Amino acid sequence: MANCLPGTATVAPTTSTSAKPTTSTKGTTTSTAAAPTGTQKFKYFGVNESGAEFGNTAWPGTLGKDYIWPAPSSIDYFTGLGFNTFRVTFLMERMSPPATGLTGPFNSTYLSGLTTIVNYITGKGAYALIDPHNFMRYNNAIISDSTQFSTWWVNLAAQFKSNSHVIFDLQNEPYGIAATSVFSLMQSAVTAIRASGATSQLIVVEGTSYTGAWTWTSSGNAAAFTGLKDPSNNIAIEMHQYLDSDGSGTSGTCVDSTIGVDRLSDATAWLKANNFKGLLGEIGAGSNTVCIEAVSGAMAYMQQPGSPWLGALWWAAGPWWGATYFTSITVDLTAELAVLSACYSATGGQSAPDETIHLAAALLFVGFRSVVGTMWAMTNEDGPTISMDFY
Repeated sequence: MANCLPGTATVAPTTSTSAKPTTSTKGTTTSTAAAPTGTQKFKYFGVNESGAEFGNTAWPGTLGKDYIWPAPSSIDYFTGLGFNTFRVTFLMERMSPPATGLTGPFNSTYLSGLTTIVNYITGKGAYALIDPHNFMRYNNAIISDSTQFSTWWVNLAAQFKSNSHVIFDLQNEPYGIAATSVFSLMQSAVTAIRASGATSQLIVVEGTSYTGAWTWTSSGNAAAFTGLKDPSNNIAIEMHQYLDSDGSGTSGTCVDSTIGVDRLSDATAWLKANNFKGLLGEIGAGSNTVCIEAVSGAMAYMQQPGSPWLGALWWAAGPWWGATYFTSITVDLTAELAVLSACYSATGGQSAPDETIHLAAALLFVGFRSVVGTMWAMTNEDGPTISMDFY
């Protein structure tokens, strides 16, 4: 990296600080992600930890071959950055083998895998959303029996009902099903879970049409979910939103820099009008200027005073996505050290300190465990000298 000065200069260093936020909970990890000035801060801010839903036609599948559970090192990394919420995805067919059905016993090995990572997350004071990632399907058929669905959830909730840092995400992205039918399934599960004694956990419900925020009204969800009730009054509507042309999250090209706000505005108004809280359970976009502005705008919009949004989760982390998956924020935790022999590589932007990060912090964010940077100007001769002395 080129040095910035041919001669010498004297610059006062800028000091910056970063806050780093075991069965059950150990305090509460509060999101330390910076919120825009004059806004309310998210209660839940984090990432989808994907992996246990992989190999979705291999039941029960083989751990390490067909699926994986999130790594504790990944949880450590993201909590160190201020993330406090992790959506743990898994498959119902692995949890409840089709041979015995939704009301049969759980697969003890798979349940142990889920329980282990959930306890690790909540043991750090963070929140774990447990998410059956099945699109309201089981054993290649649409789930339509509310009694079986509710029983399955009562049995799963019993495993975690003493842990208030677990969040029950009742079903990922139902589609091809009438909104009224999805609502009936969700409502029956909420009522049954509360009646079973699991009363301290937040429950999040999802609508049809992949629970899209931008289609919340046109899909019929807005009309169907107005009567949603929770005896514990601790419920939220989970919506998902991607920013490419068809909202599928399959392209890294965003429509424009305001598409995040545009696609959330109708759902936000509905949440407010019906006195519901919302959680953006998935959002993802490409790594380019337009998409970054669109995501930043959406985050600022969702944190306006009086906003109904409780938080947002990025899609996705998980080592099996690979480096080419455009929304992946998986990091290579084997990267150990970077030495930046250039000017101001550890100095933040003075004009907007809550909106920018310096180069050294950026390298920490993408996975380097240690970074050496400078907080002042330096000459061309200083760079090689610093590097040689350090090594």
